Amino acid sequence: MKKYWIPFLSGLAIAAVLYVGIKLGEARMASEIHVYQSDRAGFENKNRGGLTSSEASAKLVYIFDLLRDRYVDTLDLKNLVEDAIPTIVEELDPHSSYISREDMTAVTEQLEGSFSGVGIQFNIQQDTVMVIQVISGGPSEKVGILPGDRIVTVDDSLFVGKKINNDVVLKTLRGETGSVVKLGIRRNTAQDLLEFEVVRGEIPVNSVVAQYMEGDIGYIKIDNFGRNTYNEFFTALVNLRAHGAKGYLLDFRGNGGGYLEICIAMVNEFLSANQLIVYTEGRSQPRHDNTADGHGNFQQDPVVVLIDEWSASASEIFAGAMQDNDRALIVGRRSFGKGLVQQQFDLYDGSALRLTIARYHTPSGRCIQKPYSMGEGEDYQMDLINRYERGEFYNQDSIHFADSLVYKTLSGRTVYGGGGIMPDFFVPSDTTYVSPYYNKSISLMYSFAFQYSDRHRDIVASYKDFKSLQKYLEGQGLLNSFVNFATPKIGRPTANELKRSGAEMERLIIAYIMRQCKDENYFYQEFNSSDKTYLKGLEQLTNPITPIQNK
Repeated sequence: MKKYWIPFLSGLAIAAVLYVGIKLGEARMASEIHVYQSDRAGFENKNRGGLTSSEASAKLVYIFDLLRDRYVDTLDLKNLVEDAIPTIVEELDPHSSYISREDMTAVTEQLEGSFSGVGIQFNIQQDTVMVIQVISGGPSEKVGILPGDRIVTVDDSLFVGKKINNDVVLKTLRGETGSVVKLGIRRNTAQDLLEFEVVRGEIPVNSVVAQYMEGDIGYIKIDNFGRNTYNEFFTALVNLRAHGAKGYLLDFRGNGGGYLEICIAMVNEFLSANQLIVYTEGRSQPRHDNTADGHGNFQQDPVVVLIDEWSASASEIFAGAMQDNDRALIVGRRSFGKGLVQQQFDLYDGSALRLTIARYHTPSGRCIQKPYSMGEGEDYQMDLINRYERGEFYNQDSIHFADSLVYKTLSGRTVYGGGGIMPDFFVPSDTTYVSPYYNKSISLMYSFAFQYSDRHRDIVASYKDFKSLQKYLEGQGLLNSFVNFATPKIGRPTANELKRSGAEMERLIIAYIMRQCKDENYFYQEFNSSDKTYLKGLEQLTNPITPIQNK
């Protein structure tokens, strides 16, 4: 997606920080670690042939006993263990991970599909929590909280100021189901503070974030593969078919994956009986084939799948299965390249180890895991940056595959392994609209859209369909209003900057207003309206897609 250059730059910054941290760590290790000769017999020569499991365990226990009993200062062994385990796991592959007890809730909420809270979407503006959307049927809607409300007190304590951030808000508003939180609300239409007692309840986390009709094509945006994603996905397919969908555009851009079994169930809707979806195989895991059962309800419908460099894991399984079986065209850019299967092992204290146990392979035999070396996470983290520097995001000719990585689809088309899914139709990342003024305006556009929504919420909400609302907002002179709003903060744009960036900035502002006053479906309709990957996908669906040609 053309606006995805922003998270890429964030990733670039993160990778740079990781690189510096690794180098500092190496320097510290070189200067501070001294050789210690064990006085316990039997350890000196064991690692020449490799330790057994019991010997390795005994060695670790012995080391921690020494630290507890002999170290010069008193140590907190619990924290020491929490710090040591991630270091050990990092020496494995890039995707095995240790999750502390404190992090488990946040890590699992999105995939498990719900959490307990008050049921709002919020944003922090000028040190105040602003309600962006109220989740339908949730606790806040039931008591009368509205979009645009400001939360200024919680349980009679002031809840504004510079100390208020996303983490603080989440920890304060979420809690056990059935517990009560008292919210003090400022509302533009009310002179006095409004008080609401909200009983926390289960709040669904939707992974199908948007669905709408574009002509006779049904569009579905899927954020991850969580516990409830198949049910959400199937419901979206059925609803779109009921509205006349003759084909489906499935958007997995930015989707980092999730549960393998959910992905398999979703692919199953499109394949014939006994067609291979994916197989997994590992040192302790014999090959296991997952095939379609033939009961899928959408086996004849045309499909196009959108992917990009942030599509990973289950997204790649879905795209690979559809591509190898010649069931769908893949449009976009080469995907991330995560072909490792993790299994979660829950530990006694509420923490967990997600351990890589196998590799997954697409039906043609491709393992799409990009190369890595054990314990060398630095190079792995830099892969997307290296792709960017080689020009892969902008030029298909910069992507090269060895002859040994050639595979064939069911009909004999050539596809490639060795790192991600290469689309059938490559769409370069679009930066034609980017200018220095655009870069400076990014955060301000959201603030402007929020303030506009706050003043015009009732008018915007009164429009009952996307096209009429789009026409209304396009006639409101939003770009000029934004420039006047932003000038005290970042100055005025040059004529060339406005010519280059103006149309895209106005579209993004309109999309933000639609999100805040309507919903995600409106947002994505506007957001996608000029997106070249989306438009290429629509183009392929409006033409016959069989036989599929590799272009």
